[in-house]
Amino acid sequence: MDLNLFWFVLLGILLAGYAILDGFDLGVGILHPFVRSDEERRIVMNSIGPLWDGNEVWLVTFGGAMFAAYPETYATVFSTFYTAFMVLLIALILRAVSMEFRSKREGQSWRKFWDFAFFLSSALATLLFGVAGGDAMLGIPIGPDKEFQGHFLDLVPPYALLVGAFALATFAMHGAIFLYLKTEGDLQKRIHRWMWTTFGIFLVLYLMTTMLTWIEVPLATQNFYHHPWVWAVVVLNILAVANIPRAIYLGYPGYAFVSSCATIAALTFLFGVALFPNLVHSSLNPAWSLNVYNSASSQKTLAIMRTIAFCGMPFVLAYSASIYWIFRGKTKLGQFSY
Repeated sequence: MDLNLFWFVLLGILLAGYAILDGFDLGVGILHPFVRSDEERRIVMNSIGPLWDGNEVWLVTFGGAMFAAYPETYATVFSTFYTAFMVLLIALILRAVSMEFRSKREGQSWRKFWDFAFFLSSALATLLFGVAGGDAMLGIPIGPDKEFQGHFLDLVPPYALLVGAFALATFAMHGAIFLYLKTEGDLQKRIHRWMWTTFGIFLVLYLMTTMLTWIEVPLATQNFYHHPWVWAVVVLNILAVANIPRAIYLGYPGYAFVSSCATIAALTFLFGVALFPNLVHSSLNPAWSLNVYNSASSQKTLAIMRTIAFCGMPFVLAYSASIYWIFRGKTKLGQFSY
């Protein structure tokens, strides 16, 4: 198999895994302000308490894989989005700290502060991920020296902000469905309404983002004509989206969550198809773009890293599967809960 293509596909798998698993974590944080009582807020936090740190392993692995396989792309992306990455890092740290510190004291103002920090960090991280995805679709002003040749405002065009809003809606919907599976009683009844509300917002932004992508990013569908089988994923994506409200209406939240996962996986796949073979598309000159071949490590390095990936991925999957199995079922507050 083409090693350059192998690592592109593996990066896509890692990105999809992170978006699906940490997506509902971030969605839970986005929905956190809408919970009423202190006990319910604790339940919401503890629904992801045993899971969130393991889910972020996928993001760390994604970054490490990009550094090893495509070091020039890694350098260009991190230098271009340096400020944004620092803000993202602060947001991810703040989210973890807010969960750990919230219940250390009984004071109402103390807990309100950390509740807001939990919401803000989750929403900000999601927005930054979405804006970065929108920038990748539009292209970035990269020069022949592989350096960013624009200004900060070049990284926040309206299209990228729309993709950021779409990411917020997607993760909020994903988180609402997850919370419904993990709660019971009156809280679960209210979350049932949240599922419908977040799905409605998601659907509107899904249609808006799709239409604007067709208009603003003509290169997004270029590979569809070279590889017509990709249209099958588009159809599956539409079916997954349509099955979410169907499953909610019929009372099958588990199927709704699976459909939400499939929707995110399909969107990630289509994102990769739109970029390929580029990793960073130069909006100044397509010849200056960084792709899977001109920015990759040597073939020997890619081969060695592939062997390491084959050895390491089973442990990551086994760890994730065991954690989800151990902490399955409804969330209960105990002595060591947040």
